[in-house]
Amino acid sequence: MTELKIGMVGLDTSHCSTFAALLNDPSHPNHVPGGRLLYGFPGGSPDFELSRSRMEGITKSLREERGVEMLDSIEEVARRSDAILLTSVDGRVHKEQFAKLAPYGKPIFIDKPFATSSADAKEIVELAERSGSRFFTCSMLRFGGPLLEALGDDRHGSVVGADCSGPLELEPTQPGFFWYGIHAAEMLYAALGEGCRTVRATRTEGHESVVGVWEDGRIGTIRGIREGNPDFYAVLHRERGSVGVNALGDSYNAGNERLLKHLLTMAGGAPAPVRPSLSLEIVRFIEAANESRESGEVVRL
Repeated sequence: MTELKIGMVGLDTSHCSTFAALLNDPSHPNHVPGGRLLYGFPGGSPDFELSRSRMEGITKSLREERGVEMLDSIEEVARRSDAILLTSVDGRVHKEQFAKLAPYGKPIFIDKPFATSSADAKEIVELAERSGSRFFTCSMLRFGGPLLEALGDDRHGSVVGADCSGPLELEPTQPGFFWYGIHAAEMLYAALGEGCRTVRATRTEGHESVVGVWEDGRIGTIRGIREGNPDFYAVLHRERGSVGVNALGDSYNAGNERLLKHLLTMAGGAPAPVRPSLSLEIVRFIEAANESRESGEVVRL
């Protein structure tokens, strides 16, 4: 089978090194066969410290340790690749970068956060529709093994509610829940799907919570933690019982392995593993949660 040529745009997150190891190192226990990371474009956001401080080191590591060729433009990465990882750590730049990638019609994964506003997220989806460029976006938490196993076990009936928690670091350029809250929100939507109608947020110095009410009456919550256990945890409430799981268990790389496999199968013609409409709703959910954390009021989606 011909190995797919993978390109990467935005070399300023630890996810870049993780993806490169899984794709390019056959000895890795979570190696993903069928594609190789060959091309990169560093990108970077000068006003974002986590981007500015990491880009040079990650770029050097990918070039020298993984054999990734650095190209001069986003467009050249798109032209030479079969599939693309848009990994820029700054969600604010995804719309502009996707606009340069979309005309080439290559399958694309957009790393979290998808965007930092509903307006930008909608523009990305519209660009994809006009160009015919297929994409998906999500947090890797969606593919955590214990979470997937719990979601697939319906012996106790359907999911009637869910409570998800995880660390909530704050980053001014990625406001409120967009930075780390996206992980808990992604788990919640993996459990409940689309259909949230209202949210209300509460915050203290060490903790934040969001309560969402779905149109069918189900309730889902996310808890952001700055003081206490930093694990990503999900409690699924079913018709005849509840179960709690550490969403990733002891394998961070297994979730990333599943994510990359979805990109490769999508490149082979499979449907995207996450619908654009669901990703749009997650962005609006987080946006509404941010509005509520400032006002203290219930916000409609």
